[in-house]
Amino acid sequence: MTFQGWLLIIAFVAILLALTKPLGKWMYALYAGERTPLHRILGPVEAGFYRLSGIDPNEEQGWRRYAVHMLIFNVVLLLFTYVILRLQGVLPGNPLGYAGVGSDGAFNTAISFTTNTNWQWYSGEATLSNLSQMLGLTIHNFLSAATGIALAFALFRGFARREMKTIGNFWADVTRITLYLLLPICVVYAIFLIANGVPQTLAGSVDISTLEGVKQTLALGPVASQEAIKMLGTNGGGFFNANSAHPFENPNAVTNLVQMLSIFAIGFGLTWTFGKAVGNQRQGWAILAAMVTIFLAGVTVTYWQEAAGNPILHQLGAAGGNMEGKEVRFGIAASSLFAVVTTAASCGAVNAMHDSFTALGGMIPLLNIQLGEVVIGGVGAGIYGFLLFAILAVFVAGLMVGRTPEYVGKKIEAREVKLAVLAIAVLPLIILGGTAIASVTEAGLAGPLNKGPHGFSEILYGFTSAVGNNGSAFAGLTAGTPFYNGMLGVAMWLGRFFIIIPMLAIAGGLAAKKYTPATAGSFPTTGLLWTGLLIGIVLIVGGLTFLPSLALGPIADHLAMINGQLF
Repeated sequence: MTFQGWLLIIAFVAILLALTKPLGKWMYALYAGERTPLHRILGPVEAGFYRLSGIDPNEEQGWRRYAVHMLIFNVVLLLFTYVILRLQGVLPGNPLGYAGVGSDGAFNTAISFTTNTNWQWYSGEATLSNLSQMLGLTIHNFLSAATGIALAFALFRGFARREMKTIGNFWADVTRITLYLLLPICVVYAIFLIANGVPQTLAGSVDISTLEGVKQTLALGPVASQEAIKMLGTNGGGFFNANSAHPFENPNAVTNLVQMLSIFAIGFGLTWTFGKAVGNQRQGWAILAAMVTIFLAGVTVTYWQEAAGNPILHQLGAAGGNMEGKEVRFGIAASSLFAVVTTAASCGAVNAMHDSFTALGGMIPLLNIQLGEVVIGGVGAGIYGFLLFAILAVFVAGLMVGRTPEYVGKKIEAREVKLAVLAIAVLPLIILGGTAIASVTEAGLAGPLNKGPHGFSEILYGFTSAVGNNGSAFAGLTAGTPFYNGMLGVAMWLGRFFIIIPMLAIAGGLAAKKYTPATAGSFPTTGLLWTGLLIGIVLIVGGLTFLPSLALGPIADHLAMINGQLF
């Protein structure tokens, strides 16, 4: 580990903290339906959309109706993308003449982008046309991200409202978030990327001559526009197979830093928005403090392990840190930070290959997803997931003080606790169940390229990434088969919507409750004790649930490496 490496990590967190309030205030305006400076320009566009669609943005929806509209919206988008991918070969915008995607591959990809997972079994530059990338996939990058933020707004309203039966309007939330938050930032962001060398063209490729005089064909396309929302919306799907390790997606150290900042920016800001929504900013800062503490612990372990290097290579006389699978232009510190950022959020973009990390260095990205990706988390999904853990934490605190637990003025009763447990339990049940099936079937065992603990880790990471809607992978898993396309596709759908529905039910129940002011007997939910309890609940519920699988995978792999065994 170096001083420069730690300086990068400290500067990264400091910049995000400086952005938290400005972004939080902007998103609060959208949450509350207030006007922003952009309404003068984009207001007519918003109004035109409502007129064409026949939607009344002022019509409030109960949680069931909000959930039904959200599901219909996502199913229609899924089917739309599936058709685009299947008919790719006969549609325009296909300069390299790629054939349509197979049924199982199109099924997996359509679900992947609909659920904000962006898991990719394919090489983008060798499989998808420009039209498929722009119309089939990038549209999801905007709308799946907007859906996540809208759902967070719905839960905020559940906590903030008193004796009401509604939690907002899904269509109005998604429209405002897309028009006034995601789109404007991405326009500026894409221009910045173009200025730094990221391609933005409808051409399919360009022929060049290398320094050795060899002719080479380089894939091109509308990369910058997809890259911007890929990062800001914590989508993660790369235009190229190498993702953000590719110089056309992430050319230099400056773009690398900006990409990492954009992954976390909205997640940081939403904690401020939550505090403002419930009328107590300290609530938002307490949540952010717990998130950042877990994040920094993860960064420390990963950076330490990657800087320490591979014990097997050390025994062979090759000293130094672990640079396998990393780009020289980024180095160990920036690669380690990126890996923890992209898995703490539900992004999944990578600037280094996680399969090439050391055993314990690669365990932290895996554990980040298994915690539910609530350590900052995906846009919207991170904070509503973290608030589910907050409900459990305040329930535990209520048991300690011997009274009905309360959180931000709402009594947390049996219904809320049961729904929170149901939502949180989805993650381990599907991850461990899917991993178990793949580990004992012929089709599942054909996927990992490595044997022993590391091969098991590849399977475990695949299902963890799918259910957690992350999208990154241990690259050693060959997942483009009917077995994995089908299994992981179902896992992605369940991992997204089987958490959302209980969460919306909680929002609806809380909105209907009376406000209960805190008393001398109430457990404080803003101090160090509360922050520590939040951290403990997240680590205990998330970490201990997966301890047996981690022991069979990364931990066993680490012990094998120490003993000089290579699987």
